[in-house]
Amino acid sequence: MMTALQAALADTPVVCLLGPRQVGKTTLAKWVTPDRPYISFDDQNLVTAALNDPLGFVRGLPEAVVLDEVQRVPGLFPAIKAEVDKNRTAGRFLLTGSANLLLLPNVQESLAGRMEVVLLQPLSEMEKHGSTRCLLQDFIENKLSTLISPDGVVEGVSEAICSGGYPEPLTRTPVRARQWFRQYLNAVMQRDVRDIAAIKDTDDVAKLMQMLAYRTANLLNVNGMANDLGMSRITIEKYLNVLERLFLVRVLPAWHRNNASRLIKAPKVHVVDSGLAAVLNNLNAEQWHSHSDEFGPLLESFVVQQLICQAGWVDADLRFSHYRDKDQVEVDLVIERGREVWGVEVKRASSFNEKDGAGLAKLAAQAGTHFKGGILLYTGASCLPLKQADCFAVPMNRLWL
Repeated sequence: MMTALQAALADTPVVCLLGPRQVGKTTLAKWVTPDRPYISFDDQNLVTAALNDPLGFVRGLPEAVVLDEVQRVPGLFPAIKAEVDKNRTAGRFLLTGSANLLLLPNVQESLAGRMEVVLLQPLSEMEKHGSTRCLLQDFIENKLSTLISPDGVVEGVSEAICSGGYPEPLTRTPVRARQWFRQYLNAVMQRDVRDIAAIKDTDDVAKLMQMLAYRTANLLNVNGMANDLGMSRITIEKYLNVLERLFLVRVLPAWHRNNASRLIKAPKVHVVDSGLAAVLNNLNAEQWHSHSDEFGPLLESFVVQQLICQAGWVDADLRFSHYRDKDQVEVDLVIERGREVWGVEVKRASSFNEKDGAGLAKLAAQAGTHFKGGILLYTGASCLPLKQADCFAVPMNRLWL
C-alpha cells in the first residue's frame, strides 16, 4: 500500500487515502511524507475556519500538506480544485478520510482528473502473518495444483474471523478486544454518522448495523429490513448508504450476463470486518463448533474481505460480485478482469462432495470460454481437484500461509 501511495503522489495533484477509522491512515500518511505539515480536521476550530472561508483556508495552506479527516469539510473540495487548477504540482495535497468520498455528492465532479484514491483496508491475514504467498495471485495465474496433507483440519479459522483486521484490538485479549469493538462502533455512530449525514439521532442507524451483522452474507432485502425495523424503505436506503460510506458494510452486486434471465440480480450485503461482525453476533472463537450455523455467514464475509484485500496488491482492475440463479445455486464470490471470470465458493466443513461444486459448474456454463477457474475454500488441509475443470478445493488457511 505504501508503494501505491508513493506512486500516486509522484504524478497526481490530489491523492486521497481512504479507509475505515482506526486502520492506520494517519500513520501511513506521516510515514510516507514525514516532512509535510499535518492538519487534522478533528480540530473543530479548523473545521469552522474551513467551512466559513474555504478559498481563504486553502490559499493559506503550505505548498504541500496532509489534510486529515477531510470528510468533515466537504465544502473544501471546490476550493482545492480551484487551487490545483492554478498549480498542478504532483502530490500537493494528501488527503485522508474515514468516509468514502467517492460516494459523497459532487466530490468526483470537483476533482475529476485531479485526484487519485488509494484505499486502505483493515489488516488482512496475510499481513498479520507476514506472508508473501498470495492465494489470489496463484489462483488467477493458474498456479494451483493438487497437494495432499496428512493433517485433517486446518487450525486458526475461528480465531482469524473473530480477531478481524483493525490493528488496535489485535494487541488486546479477546475480552478487551470485544470491548474495543463496541466502543469503536459507538464512536463512529456518534461522530462520523453525524458528520457525513447530518443525522442527529443515530440509534436507528445503529439498529440497522446490528441487523446487517445478523444478516451478513445474505441477499439484501431492503423491504424486509424496513418492515422488521419499522422504518421506511427510503430511510433504510439512506442509512445503508451511510454505512457503506463509512466502510462498515459492503454491498456486493449480482453477476449476470445480459441474456441470463434465470439469474437473481439482488446484491448481497457483507459486514466488512469479521471481528466487528462477530462481536455484534455475540460470537467468540470458542463457539466455532457449538454455533456452526452462525459462523457460516461470517466465514463467507471474512473470505470476501481477504480476497478484496489481496486484490489491492495483485490487480486493481479486478471486479467482484456474487452469482445466484432462481434454483438457488450460487457462487459466493465472482472475480472478473476484463471478460475473464473466476469463481470462489466458501464452505465451513472440512470435507466436500460433488454437489459442493455445483455453483462453480453453473458459473462456468454461463461464462463459457471466459471462465478461467474456481476454488472451493474449505477447512480441510489438502488441495484437491474438483470435477469441474480448472477448479480446486483449497484449504482455508491458504489465505494467509
